[in-house]
Parts: sequence; structure tokens; C-alpha cells
Amino acid sequence: MKKQLLRIRGVMPCFIFFALLFSIATTASAQTTVSGLITDKGSPLPGVGVQIKGTKISTVTDNNGKYSINVPNSATDILIFSYIGYTAQEIAVSGRSAISVSLKDESSDLNEVVVVGYGTQRKADLTGAISVVKASEVQKRQATTVAESLQGLATGIKVRGGGQPGSEAQIQIRGLKNFSGTNPLYVIDGLVTTANRDFNPADIESIQILKDASAAAIYGSRAANGVIIITTKKGSEGPMNISVTAKNTVQTMPRYNLAKTDEFARINYMAYDNANITRQDLNMSNDTDWQDVAYRNGIVNDYNMSFAGGSKDGSYYVSSGYFKNKGAVISTGFDRFNFRVNTKAKKGIFTIGENLAISNSKADEMSGNPVLDVVRMLPTIPVYDAANPGGFGYGNEKTARTFGTNPLAIASLEDRTNENLRIRGNLFSELQILKSLKYRVSFGYETSRDHYTYLKKEGFWTLNQAYDPAILNEFRAESSTIIIENTLNFNEKFGKHNLNVLAGQSYQKDKYARISGTKRNLLPNPSGGYYDVLDQGNEAITGGYRTRTDLISYFGRVEYNYDDRYLVNGVLRTDGVSRFGPDYKFGSFPSVSAAWRISKEDFFKVSWIDDLKLRANYGTLGSSNIGPYDYLAFINTFSTIPLGTGQAIQPGATQVKLANRDLKWEQVTQQNYGLDAAFLKNKLTFTAEYFISKTKDVLIEYPLLLSTGNDGGNPFVNGATLGNKGFELTATYAENSTPFKYNITANFTTLNNKVLELGYGKNRTFVGNTVTQVGEPIGMWYVLKTDGLFQSAEEVANYKNAAGKVIQPGAMPGDIRYQDINGDGTITNADKVIAGSPWAKYEAGLNLGASYKGFELTMNWFGSFGAKVFNGPRSVLDNFSDNSNYRAGVQPWTPENRNTDVPRAFYGSTTNARGDTDRWLENGSFARLKYIGLSYSLPKQLISRIGFNSAEVTLSAQNLLTITKYTGLDPEFSNKSIFEKGYDNGAFPNLKSVSLGIQFGF
Repeated sequence: MKKQLLRIRGVMPCFIFFALLFSIATTASAQTTVSGLITDKGSPLPGVGVQIKGTKISTVTDNNGKYSINVPNSATDILIFSYIGYTAQEIAVSGRSAISVSLKDESSDLNEVVVVGYGTQRKADLTGAISVVKASEVQKRQATTVAESLQGLATGIKVRGGGQPGSEAQIQIRGLKNFSGTNPLYVIDGLVTTANRDFNPADIESIQILKDASAAAIYGSRAANGVIIITTKKGSEGPMNISVTAKNTVQTMPRYNLAKTDEFARINYMAYDNANITRQDLNMSNDTDWQDVAYRNGIVNDYNMSFAGGSKDGSYYVSSGYFKNKGAVISTGFDRFNFRVNTKAKKGIFTIGENLAISNSKADEMSGNPVLDVVRMLPTIPVYDAANPGGFGYGNEKTARTFGTNPLAIASLEDRTNENLRIRGNLFSELQILKSLKYRVSFGYETSRDHYTYLKKEGFWTLNQAYDPAILNEFRAESSTIIIENTLNFNEKFGKHNLNVLAGQSYQKDKYARISGTKRNLLPNPSGGYYDVLDQGNEAITGGYRTRTDLISYFGRVEYNYDDRYLVNGVLRTDGVSRFGPDYKFGSFPSVSAAWRISKEDFFKVSWIDDLKLRANYGTLGSSNIGPYDYLAFINTFSTIPLGTGQAIQPGATQVKLANRDLKWEQVTQQNYGLDAAFLKNKLTFTAEYFISKTKDVLIEYPLLLSTGNDGGNPFVNGATLGNKGFELTATYAENSTPFKYNITANFTTLNNKVLELGYGKNRTFVGNTVTQVGEPIGMWYVLKTDGLFQSAEEVANYKNAAGKVIQPGAMPGDIRYQDINGDGTITNADKVIAGSPWAKYEAGLNLGASYKGFELTMNWFGSFGAKVFNGPRSVLDNFSDNSNYRAGVQPWTPENRNTDVPRAFYGSTTNARGDTDRWLENGSFARLKYIGLSYSLPKQLISRIGFNSAEVTLSAQNLLTITKYTGLDPEFSNKSIFEKGYDNGAFPNLKSVSLGIQFGF
């Protein structure tokens, strides 16, 4: 097969150009290094932004408040010192090499330096929709991944996670833009990568979320789902600073209130009697609490240490971390080791640096679904039963006929581990050709080694389970990503005019290869286990594949600022990708944004408004959410055919999957209108956004009949069009001028997604109990409507349609009455209607902070309101049609108990147990205390005696309080299905946790 891969062009010439520029620039004068200490009333201030006025050259102070920055022209350059809650100060360098500053309290963060694509900007100068999240707020929370910690801290993002060790949260920025559920693009220290479970959040210095096309367009085709930019910590000039943090956490699993043996038997006998079926011979001497069997206290140990420092010629940051999570469910756990080295060195106009991260993670993955297992298993079944293969109890046909799974058995008889070694980093070099012109080349590399093993031991965990011998399945995979980027940046100020121009080129190559093997009938070893290597057993099965994709890009950006009043930003990026056919590989994605700072105008005389800015932008992004070779036909070379008089078997080949060579880019078009304001001497800041986005040519797998010859999977087409609209609001009030400091931030997000087209004349599609149709949001609930219970035989007989036909003639008192929507006198699928939306009408966050004399209190609330969700576990507990456990205190209908909404217990019939009704839909709204923490910083006079410059103790808790009407374990559940987002199928819940942590530095 001829490769349709892109080739890099222009990389070697760039190095020739680099050498030429270097020779020219050696005549330029050397830069001056300026360093100093930034304090607040004598106390060092870490994280203060230091920027050379009129340029993008910037740095931040370290944990001891120290900074170091290279100044191109020490005679004329001006340094800007800015930090949230403090008044920005501008100080002329005037040839000095040491400048220390004491900042004054204020509440505006408009001078904060924000990292954007391939550069930085003052927050006040932003024209796009960018949310800045404090790294300290993320690091306070106990989480495996960065995404989990972002919930409620920024508008426009939807985060859903879970408490399973090693699980990764799902995050959407401004709604679903396609049917693939792709996560946002992560950029860490300029390297396009991921921030999944093997990334250590303790290394984060800053986080920026690019939410609209004007902000994200510089990343082109990879930015359609938004961009999260993470900058990790760096060293600065000064002696070595050592920081140590340790946090220990106890996690608890939420539980159902389930019936014990006596109550279970009463209802179970009732269900059998109502069905005229002989009762089971229940073992009344047993009373197993399966939640006690499956659940335990989870333990998290999170330890980190870092070393940072430097001189006027360079800096270093070295960190290591260990994270261990013993899961709150048996046989689950996660371990991670992290190591990072960030260095940077300067010599005159030449700078070189690197960011290197190494991690090794291992997850003991969950077998089965313990959330459903504990409700399906009967309390009358013992945990162990020597009569069964493997020795575990799971019922039998006479005494406990159930489809439930013994959670301890499956956890003991199945071992699943997933281990990953990842190395990633980049090497960069910069040349300050002129004061206003800088060239940068960056080489990024990431490689991963994955090792998955699955061992199934001999034994059963459920009734009527088919026999399988001991089985070992194992796969090993390796992946690599190479990114080479060249950028040229021009930044100059001409009077009131400030111009910044960026031009760049990028090339990325991704490779993935995997091999797998399976063996059956493993041999037992003398220690009671198995020889779990692939040279044992028999019936070998092997497999493997490899892929490669290439992406080449050219991009440019122009930023123009006139007198801090009028700001214009234009971006153009062209991407070419190997995933598409030869006629559609390249796509261009432009964007333009503008802002008007009204408060800078001479006519603006409102004294209590300190800053007022209007923003607007329009842009396009692309997406290529398909596999590496989906535009090519797949050929099966295993087919054979008998030919000739002797019917000799001849090899053959046949196309098994239809292909579409006309696949092209998904295109996201976005508009954003924003307002930024600051009031009351910058104590109150306010941001509002209204956005509209439209994704056309959405890539979907279109179902085709097998009779077309398509038996290898459905081909991709550009079929659908999706739309999103929403409103975001953030308001912050901060008081930092008194000894008692406090801040309050509230954010509010609304989102309305809608299917505008499904393509090819299709108006709707069904998945489970949902329908996705034109003009409605994705995955609306499509079920039968219920109308209470029949209370008598007369009510059954009188329930007729307009023609006098009895609608449910077989119903009995106590059965559910279903609505005959179409009036045909029969309850069928034609009576299903849209019964609600799984999407929240709005989400909100409330973040509170206060500090006084070394004490600091932090509280984060998050709420989601208006969603209707499907309670899958309750559809098991309350259906009474098969043998599962029941809710404690449930009151099924009986002639003596008519005042209930629970139908009569009836075994072996779906009359009252249908899964496609609105009976299982519940209000999914909730408000949750996501985090509360109290910290105490020990007095400096005390800790200085032992050589420490900082020491802090923190007691915190997460998910401590949830206000909701939802009767499942967790209304904040995660579901990977795009079309069934509101379906709780026994999702692993968020866990309550209590943590004790310490931090000290010296």
C-alpha cells in the first residue's frame, strides 16, 4: 500500500538560517541580568509576574520570592511587577542588576501574565476567551489527574470524574462539538501531549484554558475541543530551595441502604406468590452484606520533593513524586512515580533549555462492576461455598437463582494490571537576534511503553457460568511522538503603537505499535498460583498492528495594541494531516478578535469603574477525529476458495470495509462576545461571555447494510452538523488591604447543544433509551410515560382509548399504567416520547477564601442543575422481576398498602419492570462541597530556628456534603457514551475523603 504520509519541508533550512542569524547577532551587545526579591510587608511573594514592558519577555518569582530576568537594554527597559491582589508596579532598570520591590495590596489581577499559544500576554490585553486557574487551587485537591481538579474553578468547562484508582476524568470545553468525545488538547511547556494519570499536578506553575477559536486557533486542527496550557515550575537565580509536601488521605465509598435477609425474603416470597411460582428455598441462616465484602476504606499517599535554584547564567528545577492509591473497592489500586528536570541557561543573546519528565504508573484495574454486583447478589448467599469451583458462593437454582456476580470471587479470580512507562520533554533554543526579534527552535519527544496483563484463574463467580480454563492475555505496546517547531517573534513599540508578530512552522509524527498474545490451560505452580507467562498453556492466539500519522503546520499571528485602548488579534493556521485522502489533507483555519478598552477613553469619567473592556471574535478550527487509515479500504487476505476439478484451495483477498476517500476536516466555527470590568478600586472584577459555535461535516460512522458487502465496520462520512450556544459569567470580590483577607468568586455557565443536521436525509437515531434528532440536544430520553398504578380491576377495565378498546387488558391492580400516546389502544414503542434532557441547564461554582495571621480557609462549591438522569442501579433494585436485592424499606403495592408509587412485586414478568420507561428517570441536580481546607503557616520566627523558611499544615476534605434528590450513589457520575450521557449504569462514584498534609521548604 502506497504511503499517503506528509513529508517535512523547511526544517533543515531553518537550522542554516539559525546559524546565519547567530553569526550576525554576535555583534549585538550582551544582555543584562536583573534579579531581586519581591515581598509583601517583609514576607516573600512567590509567583509574582515580572515582565519587560512592551515585550513578551517575562518570568515569575520562586517560592522564596526571588526572580531573575535577562534585560535586552538595561538603559531604557522598564520592569513590570504584577501579582493577583496587588497593585502592579513599573520600575525603570536604569543600568541596575538588582531590583527588589515591596508590592502593595490591591485586588485587580488584570496585570497578571497569561501564557497563550507560543507566547504570553497581560490578562488585561486578552481579546479571546481564556480562563486562568490558579495552580495552588488545583494542588489543594487530592486528585489523580489535572482535569478532576478543575471542576468549578472555571466557566465553560464540564468535568466528570470518579473515585476509581487511576481513572481519568472527562472534560468538555463549551459542549460537544462532535460524536467522538475527544478531550481538549494539552500543551505542557510548549509540548503537545496529555495530562493524564501519569502527569504529576504538583509540578504545575500555571494553567490557562483556551475556550474559543481566537484563543485556540494558533493550535489549529488539534484545538477544536479547546486547549489547556500548563506551564511547569522553573528555577530562578539564588541558592537552592528545597520544598517537601506530604499528604495522606482516607477515602470512603458511598453505600446503598439494602434489605437484609428477613426483609428480602418477605418481598421475594411476595413476588413469587404474585406470579404463582413456587418459592425459592432461601437460606435464612445467612445474612451477607455484600457492600462489606466489596468495599473498604481507600488510602492515598501523595509525596513530593523539589529542588530549585540557579545563577545569573542559568536555572534548574528538579522534582520527584510518589503517588499510591489503595482503592475503596477490593482489588483496585494505582501507583505512580514521577521525576522531572527543567533547566535553562543563557549566554549573551543565546538561550538553551529543556523540560524532561519521566513517569511510571501501574493500575490494578477493577473486574466486573462492584456497584451493580452488590445490589444483584442476595443476602442469603454466603461469600464462600466449597461445593463450587473456586470455592466462592454465587447461588444455585434451588436456593438462590440470581444473575448476580460475587464481587470477591471475580476480584480474586481475575487479575488485570495496566503499567505504563512514559518519557516526554522538549529541548529548545532561542536567539535574541535584535531587541525586538527572537527566533526559537524546539524539539519535542514523547515515548510510552504499555504493558497490560489479564489472568483468569480457574473458578466461577456467577451462576450458570460457562467453564473456562486458566487464561493469560498480554499485550505490549509502544508509542512515540516527535514534534519539531520553529518560530520567529517580532515585538516592537512605536509610541502608542505596540505590534507583536509571530510566524511559525510545526511538524509532528506519531507512531504506535502493539503485539498481543493469549494462552489457555495455564499450568498451576507449587505456590498455588499459575505460571503466568506466555510460554505456558496452549491454544495460542497472537495479534498485532502498527500505525503512523503525520501533521505539518504553518501558522502566524499578529497582535496590535494602540494605547491600551484598541486591541486586534489575527491568527491563520494551515494544517495538513495524513488521516485524509490526497485531495483533502490540508485545511486552513483563520480567526480574528478585537477589544475596546472603554475605560481608557477621555470621555469615560466613571470613577468607580476602574476598567471596562468589550471583546468580540470570530474564527474557525478543524478536527480530524478518525483513525490513521480510515480513508483506505481494508482487505482481508485470509479468505480462500476451492477451484478446479480437484477443488484445490486457493488463497484470495476481499474488501471487508467500505471506505470513503472523500473524508475531510470537521470544521468548527465560533463566535464569542465578552465584557471585562473592574470596580471599587479593582476589588470587584467581572467577566461575561456569550458564545455560539457550529460544527459542520462532523465525522461519523454511517451504518450500512451487510448486503452491500460491508462486513468490516461502518465507514466514516462527513455527515452531521452540531451547534452550541452558551453564556458564562465570573465575578470576584477580594479584600486584601486589611489583616483579615478574603475573596469570593462565583461562576455561572449555561450551555445549549443542538443537532442541526444528521446528514444523508437522516432525521434521528436511537441509542438505548435515547433519541438524537434534528432540532434537539444529543441523547434525549425517549421512553414510555407512566401514569401511576391501577388500584382496582375496574380501573383496568375502564382504561380505554377513544374507540373503547381496553389499553392494558392483562394488567392487575398494583400494575403500572402506561400512557397510550398515539391512541391505538396498545402500548408499543410508538408510544414513546421525549421525556427529558440529560444535559444540565446550568452549572455554577462558588469559591471562598479567607486568611488571618497564618490561618487560611478555602471552600469550593460546585452545582449542576436541570439534568434528568437514568438511575440504572434502581432499575435493578426495584424491578422485582428477577432475583436481586431490594432497597431497605421499599413498600410494593398490596391490597393493604395502596398508598405507594412502587408497583406490586411480580417475579418473571416485565409488566412492571420495563427498562424503557420514565419510572427510572430522576432529577440529577446537585450542589456539592467539592473541597474545604484549613491551613496554618507556622511563624517564621519559630521555623527559622530549624532552618526552614516555610512550613504549613493542612486539614482538608472533599465531597463531604452533597445536596441532591437523586437516589443513586452519586449524581456526578461519568459516562463515556456520547448518546447516553445521563445513564448511570453503576458508575464508580466520587468518594468522600479526608486529608492531612504538610509542606515545608528550606
